[in-house]
Amino acid sequence: MIKRTSKQHVLKILEKNQNTWQILDIGCNRDAVQYAQTAADVQDLTSFYKNKKFVLVKGKDLPFKDNEFDFVFASHVIEHVEDVSYFIEELQRISKKGYIELPSMLEDNIILSENNIIDHKWFFKFDDVNQILLAEKKRQLIEPFITHGVLFGSLRKNFRSSLVLELYWEDKIDYKFEKITVPVKKTLFISILKKYISYRVRTNKIFSVAILLIIFLIIFSF
Repeated sequence: MIKRTSKQHVLKILEKNQNTWQILDIGCNRDAVQYAQTAADVQDLTSFYKNKKFVLVKGKDLPFKDNEFDFVFASHVIEHVEDVSYFIEELQRISKKGYIELPSMLEDNIILSENNIIDHKWFFKFDDVNQILLAEKKRQLIEPFITHGVLFGSLRKNFRSSLVLELYWEDKIDYKFEKITVPVKKTLFISILKKYISYRVRTNKIFSVAILLIIFLIIFSF
């Protein structure tokens, strides 16, 4: 079973059960959830995690015993994994429940970062009717134009539900590979900029004058 949830709701559950549950943060980077006693990543962060047990992941097999954990927290991890099926099987093997957080297709398209553009391998979409996670190989549909600074500083604070998938699973992670994108012409940043300038010119006289002055300055500078 897998269904939508909220990160805040999950954090409250973990806070309540942190003394009785064994909690793992997989793919933790330097931001492991505070309630996890164990953190794991493909980069060695042993020296960073002084108050947690850190485990280095070296291959596809997660270095944990069957059902070793009561809860696995996996935030922004699966989109990086080449073999999604195997990784999901490993999550189900080491725990019976957990939390998965993923960027929405919208966020994954607009962020100007090598992490998103190069390292992310998959698009994900959640089918609320059938309660199943859908996956498709990632391809860029929009030329990215938003920085991580803007994303974390403003956008996720106000538009989190549009930019992030927050999912709770128990016993089984239902998923399938399916074409979830529609063939369209890639939207270029210059097109977005032109539309924005056109709108500002039509609705703001001061902005219009400023644009004209900039154009004249550019022309006469050559």
